[in-house]
Amino acid sequence: MSEIKHIVAVGGKLVRDRIPELIREDGKEVVCRVVRDDEYEAYLIDKMTEEVEEFRKTPNLEEAADIYEVFLTFLKNWGIELSDVRKFAQYKSRERGKFDGGIVLDEIIEKN
Repeated sequence: MSEIKHIVAVGGKLVRDRIPELIREDGKEVVCRVVRDDEYEAYLIDKMTEEVEEFRKTPNLEEAADIYEVFLTFLKNWGIELSDVRKFAQYKSRERGKFDGGIVLDEIIEKN
């Protein structure tokens, strides 16, 4: 008698490096591939969007950690140092402020 396989469609999404291994350890098969360059960058951006949306629905430490991990991967991929981001963020905070005030800009009206 042949084995019945149930396929769970994922639809191609970027996952943490150990996820395929963990799925295999659970006795399941995986079909995955490694992407690079422009395709990798597109998947990274999609992953950040996914993680931010998950945080919006369920704001908690786990979702925040996922956003942080994707952010660190962004920096590594684009050759940006975290220390440089921190410094530039401090500069922008001093010059333009933060986002703590809840200010929403609705319009800018030019004066003649």
